[in-house]
Amino acid sequence: MKSGITENVNIGEYQTLITPEKLKKRLPLFGETADMVENNRQIICDILDRKDHRIFMVVGPCSIHDVEAALDYAEKLKKLAEEVSDTIVLVMRVYFEKPRTSTGWKGLINDPDLNDTFRIEEGLHIGRRLLLKLSAMGLPTSTEALDPISPQYLHDIITWSAIGARTTESQTHREMSSGLSCPVGFKNGTDGGLEVAINAMKAVNSPHRFLGIDPKGKVSIVHTRGNPYAHVVLRGGNGMQNFDSVSVAQCEGMCEKAGVSTNIMIDCSHANSNKDYNQQPLVLENVLNQILEGNKSIVGLMIESNLNAGRQDIPADHRDLKYGVSVTDECIDWETTERCIREAREKLKDVLPKR
Repeated sequence: MKSGITENVNIGEYQTLITPEKLKKRLPLFGETADMVENNRQIICDILDRKDHRIFMVVGPCSIHDVEAALDYAEKLKKLAEEVSDTIVLVMRVYFEKPRTSTGWKGLINDPDLNDTFRIEEGLHIGRRLLLKLSAMGLPTSTEALDPISPQYLHDIITWSAIGARTTESQTHREMSSGLSCPVGFKNGTDGGLEVAINAMKAVNSPHRFLGIDPKGKVSIVHTRGNPYAHVVLRGGNGMQNFDSVSVAQCEGMCEKAGVSTNIMIDCSHANSNKDYNQQPLVLENVLNQILEGNKSIVGLMIESNLNAGRQDIPADHRDLKYGVSVTDECIDWETTERCIREAREKLKDVLPKR
């Protein structure tokens, strides 16, 4: 029997969400904390412009699921950041959204209670509150821009943003990135190919117009100016690694030919570590050796790190969660992280000023 209904056939309901403007009034960024965010962004821009000889490292949990553990980690990272600041700028991974090939936990914003209740508005409050605390500590923050609407709620507090391998090819994410206020790294595709990331950088440098929301939550035509601080992130793919010197040289050549930035960041995890967290320090060591041997294009690194090593499934009883252990990808522990970064600083401190 015909129903005559042709829209919203598979929609259960709509729930009105707090507007970005109202969330920012409840949890405002202002004063010294706002200055911290602006200054940290400028540091990353200066590194990309080669005005600052240092490299930056995006370090932290694969995803944030426990705010207490995240703050514990941040305290340790802040101390280490001060120790290595003459050579390395540490940026904390504060990833709230997780892309899923099929199903699974979608991150703290979508499901803050880790139980498929999807209290998204509460997730936005939790995420923004955490970012404000980290920024007040002076820590630069990074995240993956996954949902095209969530940047309106959170990205005024973000220092550096990533576009993941699954979304680098998405025109929606390229256009969104052209309006982000911070530098953005595009990961190569899940197949390991560089073309999608290079095409993304071409797109993000240009102005765009697309449908989105304004700070008041109204559907709007968004006009962007283009983002001049896009760069490629090599993360491997399709069972292949691409952090070695040959792969890096190939990336440099393709970027030069395409007329886009030759700044390169290496992700030490994901396919580059064969999804084995124990291999991340080995990847880091290889990349450091490339810099010591004269590489000039590598300006950043990424490491997935947590208080404790490995990963865990989300148990039915959350009291069984192991403290400081990832619920998504495997991470190296804090002791390993600290050792690796200190060793990196020792190797690079006299080399980078001469690059």
